[in-house]
Amino acid sequence: MQYIYMLVALLGGAVLPTQVGLNTLVAKATSSPIWASGISFFVGTMAMFVYFIASRQPWPTTQVISTIPHYAWVAGVLGAIYVTITIVVAPKIGAAMLISLVVAGQMVAAIALDHYGLVGFTQHPINWERVTGAIMIIGGVVLIRKF
Repeated sequence: MQYIYMLVALLGGAVLPTQVGLNTLVAKATSSPIWASGISFFVGTMAMFVYFIASRQPWPTTQVISTIPHYAWVAGVLGAIYVTITIVVAPKIGAAMLISLVVAGQMVAAIALDHYGLVGFTQHPINWERVTGAIMIIGGVVLIRKF
């Protein structure tokens, strides 16, 4: 079963460069990466709204919403920052360089989040295998940059 989740994650990663490219087209049309981010989030919100209605998902109660940690609401802001950064940076460095740097940044942050068990992750102490994996990803960034 875990392999299915890994495949879904891989496919999710494959969607990112396409999303960045499409968002960049919107930024060019609107002459604004901020508008492109806003449009992207608006369309995504509408798509989720349609999904909620079509799938008959129960709406969370105010009691349930009140149990969400206050710092968890920052996730939406982080998403907006990420999308805006990719829209601005992608045309300057290209899809492969952008995504390789994004993955490298994600790996370094993920190792730290796991090590300290932050923001809901189960604690997984840092070890040489994880550090080696991160170094190999950073090595991939260097290779993509050089060649």
